[in-house]
This record gives sequence, structure tokens and C-alpha cells, in this order.
Amino acid sequence: MRCFHLIPAFLAAALLAAATPAAEPPQSADVIVYGGTSAAIAAAVQAKALGKSVIIVSPDTHLGGLSSSGLGWTDSGKKEVIGGLAREFYRRLKRHYDRPEAWVHQKPEHYKLYRPQDDAIWVFEPKVAEATFEAWLRECDIPIIREAWLDRAAGVTKDGERIVSITTLNGQTFNGRMFIDATYEGDLMAAAGVSFATGREANATYGETLNGVQTKRAKSHQFTNTISPYVVPDDPSSGLLPRIHDGSPGEEGEGDHRIQAYNFRLCMTDVPANRVPFPKPAGYDPLHYELLLRDLQAGSRHIFGKFDPAPNGKTDTNNHGSFSTDNIGMNYDYPEASYERRREIISEHAAYQQGYFWFLTNDPRVPEDVRTKMGHWGLAKDEFVDNGHWPHQIYVREARRMVSDVVIAEPHLRGTKPTPDSVGMGSYNMDSHHVQRYVARDESGRAYARNEGDIQVSPGGPYPISYRAIVPRVGECENLLVPVAVSASHIAYGSIRMEPVFMILGQSAATAAAMAIDAGLPVQRVPYESLRERLLADGQVLEFIR
Repeated sequence: MRCFHLIPAFLAAALLAAATPAAEPPQSADVIVYGGTSAAIAAAVQAKALGKSVIIVSPDTHLGGLSSSGLGWTDSGKKEVIGGLAREFYRRLKRHYDRPEAWVHQKPEHYKLYRPQDDAIWVFEPKVAEATFEAWLRECDIPIIREAWLDRAAGVTKDGERIVSITTLNGQTFNGRMFIDATYEGDLMAAAGVSFATGREANATYGETLNGVQTKRAKSHQFTNTISPYVVPDDPSSGLLPRIHDGSPGEEGEGDHRIQAYNFRLCMTDVPANRVPFPKPAGYDPLHYELLLRDLQAGSRHIFGKFDPAPNGKTDTNNHGSFSTDNIGMNYDYPEASYERRREIISEHAAYQQGYFWFLTNDPRVPEDVRTKMGHWGLAKDEFVDNGHWPHQIYVREARRMVSDVVIAEPHLRGTKPTPDSVGMGSYNMDSHHVQRYVARDESGRAYARNEGDIQVSPGGPYPISYRAIVPRVGECENLLVPVAVSASHIAYGSIRMEPVFMILGQSAATAAAMAIDAGLPVQRVPYESLRERLLADGQVLEFIR
């Protein structure tokens, strides 16, 4: 995804650059990778390893996506199915932490997830991940064009079903034989005219049980008490509190336009020498946290549930409980929004999350034990040093999803429907965070706050992801691969959307791109048996016996 800094000067510079394009001669490569995610890096490294010239065209300044922006607690499922370049990344991280000088604020023997005998490490600091990615790209001598934003309106030039070039807002043009869209949003895919979906499908669409509106199954991360949604408790005339609506949540199992909530995965620390206090955002309004306050005052202590420990006394802090760092319901227009609108959404999310921590540490109404405990925490001083110690990347849990000739859905994940042409495997839970907070009513008619959309169901083991899910439909675009915004239903994507899987699919996409170039074929016609043979030779895991 993007590197939308929260610094006004940066935003002004970005908008100025967009408004004043500079004419530059086109650059050319066999493979153009658009995006700065972990998938983009894996794709570029693989393309170069296969003897193809490659350029990363990235809207980001900082590379690695969520893997280098706070998501250090790897959501991996079965680690046995992580192979190839993805596993090499985690091995490189392990080699870093094998060096004594890597442990500045903690001794390695005091960090239980560091085991010298392991070949890889699965929890890490953001700055270490970013440095690892950057070193890898330097080692491979891969050119990177940063702060290069695709002109989504007129920046994709096609000849029939083939992309000829892409052009960025500042006037740079990149010619390629093959293109890989490695963005979280699927911006290149959409601009190239490829079919996609957003929101939640109805269960009936793909024969699922966990898609669409989920009021009955959404039992986790709920308010533990009956919390009134009104400004004055139990008084509807006082109006609703912020961040909750009084409309219908929708019919059970039916599709809608909503998407699961976003947040920032914060890197926090309780090490005094490396701790920065939580900032108070401009426009802070404690009323936005009144529902949280009422839950805390009623006895809930959910807020400390996902301070997952990372090396050197840090955390990967994620959403947990009824009212947490997920900014529920505030991202519905993000997938197809303009760059300017996305910046607004991201800034609002940052302000919400900064206000959340400011509230918990400073509001005198917060129970004293909570304020005291939270007061020991702050942002890590040595992380994100050019962005106020705040992550560069918001967690885009889903945005656009391609709709191709194969759409991976719940039956594929559960193994009740065969999946053709495996190019990698996933295994994490079918995981959707909440998508809305609404007013529910009990049998007496009393109103209370409730969240909807959370699903956390195991698929039963690792499952294959089809090559047909990372290439467009036949007839739409024959030289584009999409390893992140893959063809999957909402709930299936909830499992696929893990950083190791994106790296796996990035490597597979680049392999197919190289083979398509060599054979002069559309990506849809790359011989699967030849692709499979090469992927296995490069360490990819394509099947797993449950």
C-alpha cells in the first residue's frame, strides 16, 4: 500500500508533484512491478534471479508494506507451507538476530520467541524488516523508483489485451513486457480494466457460510456489558454517540458494500530509554471514546489483549476487544477512492488511534489501574523516525479483489471443492475483523452497542491457491499478474491476506511472468506443469497433506 505520511509538508509536496508532471524519457524492463509491498520485493527478486530485467515502481518511500510497518507478529498459520523467497526473508531476519549487537534493549535469552536452533524467526522489529528488504534489493541490484504514483485515470496504455506502459502522476513512463500489480489496493489491475469486487458477497454467491452480514456468528470482540449507545445513557433524544449507527445491520448472510476495519499495527515499548509518549492528535474529542469508557467502567480490561511481544522490548500492538484500535466503519470508500480521499481516510484513522491511546493514558475518568498500566507504554523512539514514530503503512486488510476465471472461496479453503494449479499455500484462519458498529435491541426494546462482521474460523489446515486466481480472466489482460489483490471472496481473502502468502504469490507471479516472456505467451496460457516444476525447484510449497 501507500506511504501516506502524516506530515503536512509531505502531503503538500506530493500534491504539488502530482499537479506539475515532469517530462522524462521512458524507462523499460522485461518486468515492471508496481507497488512497494513485500510481494513486490519477492516478485522483483525472483524476476531478476530468472534473468529478467525488472524495475520496482513504488508509490511508497519505505518498502515492505505491513511487513516493515508494524506487523512483526507474523500471521502465518502452518509455517511448514512457507517456502521459497518468503522463507528466505524470515531466515535473513533470523541471521540478523543471531548477532549479539542486534539486542540493544533486551537480552536474547529473555525473548522467548528467539531460539538459536531455529532456521527462521517469525517476530521482528519494523526497522529490521525494512533494512532487510533494502539490503536484499541492493544485493540483487534492482532499481527502485519511489514516490511514483500511477496515473489511475490515464496512466495505463494498452494495445488490445496487453499493457504497453504505465505512467505516473509526475510524468514518468515505464515500458514493460510483463506487469505485476503488487499493491494492496489493486490500482494497476483496476486501471487496466480488469474485473474486481469490493465489499462482502452473499453466502449464496460462491456457496459459502461465512460471507455477507454476520450478526449471529460475530461473537468475538464484543462489548462484554450492555452499553448504551446514546450520549446520555438510555436517552435516545440525546443522540447517538460517535462511531455507531442506528440503521439495520443487514440481512444475515447477504452481501453489502462494507469492508473489514483498518488500523495501524503500532510498534510500542515499555523501555523508558526508548519510549516516546503517545501524541495528542489535533481536534481530539473524548466523546469519540465514550463507548470504550463505559465498557471499562463496567469492568472490561480487553485493551491489553494484543500487545504481542517483539524483540528489544517492543510490541506489535493489534486490535482486541469491543472498542480498540480498529476504526470500525470508517473505510468503506477507501478501495476506489482518489489518492486525496485515501489520505483523508488514513489521517482520520491515525487521529482516531492516537486519540485512543491519549484517552487511555490521560482522561481522569478512565479507571486508575488502566491509566497506570497504559502509562508505562509509548511509541518506540527508534522506529519510524521520519514519521513521528508512527507506522508508514495503514493495515489495508482488504480493498479491491480481482474477479477472475477462478475465485477462491470458502469451499476451496475447506477442501470441499478442488483447487486447480497450485502456486502457493495459505493456512491462516478465515479472519474478518468487524465491519460495522450498530444499535441492537434486547427483548425489552432497550438499545445497546454491538459490533458485526468478526469471523475467525479455521479452514481445517493448509490449502492451495490457484494460479488462475492471480491472473485476469481470459480476454481482459494477457500480461498482468496480481499476487496481492487476488481473485477471492471476502471471507477467503480473510485467510489469504497474510504477508508470507503475499511473498509466496509474488514469487510465483514473477516466475510465470518470466516463462510467459520466454514462450511468447499470454499469462493465462503459461503451461502449469512447467510452472509447477520451476516453483518446486525454487523451494515453493504447493501441497500439504492435512
